[in-house]
Amino acid sequence: MSARTLFRNARLLDPASGLDQPGDLLVEDGRIAALGRPCAAGDAEIVDCAGACLAPGLVDMRVELREPGAEHQESMETGAAAAVAGGVTTIVALPNTEPVIDDMALVEFVARRSRDVGLARIRTYAAATKGLKGRELTEFGLLAAAGALAFTDAGRAIADAVVMRRALAYARTFDLLVMQHPEEPSLAAGGAMTEGEVATRLGLAAITPAAEVIMVERDLRLAEITGGRLHIAHVSTEAAIEAIRGAKRRGLAVTCDTAPHYFALNETAVGDYRTFAKVSPPLRSEWDRRAVVAGLADGTIDAIASDHSPHDQESKRLPFASAASGIIGLETLLPLTLELYHNGHLGLLDALRALTERPAAILRLPAGRLAIGVAADFVIFDLDQPWRIDVDALRSKSKNSPYDGRPVQGRVLRTVIAGRSVFLHRG
Repeated sequence: MSARTLFRNARLLDPASGLDQPGDLLVEDGRIAALGRPCAAGDAEIVDCAGACLAPGLVDMRVELREPGAEHQESMETGAAAAVAGGVTTIVALPNTEPVIDDMALVEFVARRSRDVGLARIRTYAAATKGLKGRELTEFGLLAAAGALAFTDAGRAIADAVVMRRALAYARTFDLLVMQHPEEPSLAAGGAMTEGEVATRLGLAAITPAAEVIMVERDLRLAEITGGRLHIAHVSTEAAIEAIRGAKRRGLAVTCDTAPHYFALNETAVGDYRTFAKVSPPLRSEWDRRAVVAGLADGTIDAIASDHSPHDQESKRLPFASAASGIIGLETLLPLTLELYHNGHLGLLDALRALTERPAAILRLPAGRLAIGVAADFVIFDLDQPWRIDVDALRSKSKNSPYDGRPVQGRVLRTVIAGRSVFLHRG
């Protein structure tokens, strides 16, 4: 594209400002120069949006990219390609790679690879404990200075309460964020799916839903003691959501996210041992699924993240108890979230806010909004276009998704980063 591009006849959507109106958006030198009323084209290249929605690029705050160490499952290049196809312009990668991202050199490696790939903007967390072993804290200050956005042991809970208290206190000295996987490990050990009738019928070792709220309530108390900033990842149970709701009322510095599979699926998706529906925390009851929707509707749950977790066939095509946990989600994040709008559970701006403004605010990223002067990172999508998810057509290197054949509404037409089209749907 030229240095000036005019996106004309769009439905402009910006949750940060409440904007929802037809209009134009002008890009100059990679930044938004004007938006709203019809703009004079001048020498700008013109893109006719034909009434499609134009919204800030999605900020996916929970993604496993597998590089370095397991590029046969996903690489930064294939993950970024999947991201832009899903309208995601900023990825935040988890540190559970091989080696673990627990030193400055690896944080800098992610930044270099992001520039080399040249698609989605890739940022990273750093491990909260060395080697994700839950014992010795990493150098939060130095890692943050190198570019780490927050600190987490990814899919492992920091089980030791003393270590977690130290992490929150240490992070507070630098005003940094600690992210926790909400599952008490001893209660979850050996379990394959959530406790209940389905697990009993299938004869699978179960994980009590209480494992989530027990960890959440412990960490809320530690956040209260230390004054640290706590983020609870992929909440999935009514009890945990209610605990977070109460903590927010008390003014604690706590935020949380969920993933589409916790509001789009329930435990019955496991069916007859479908390992593609095995996730951590596990899919919950219909009651808990509805509680997740309610938590999104009232703002208790701040953000929606894909929880993209790619696995090869060998990791998934195993007996259910032995199979790896996790599903891919970058390309299905937007249409599954739009189900909340189409089903009447959330307003359109509220649904988009959970994918843009809120995750950007939690991580203090200059992203997730449409405003004059900011980087021109946005997605253009057809809100109503129906299609079926075809796992084989997804750009992720791994294909472990339980949504194959699911009908959805909402198709990404174009993804733009710094004014440059990095994805264009050909359909």
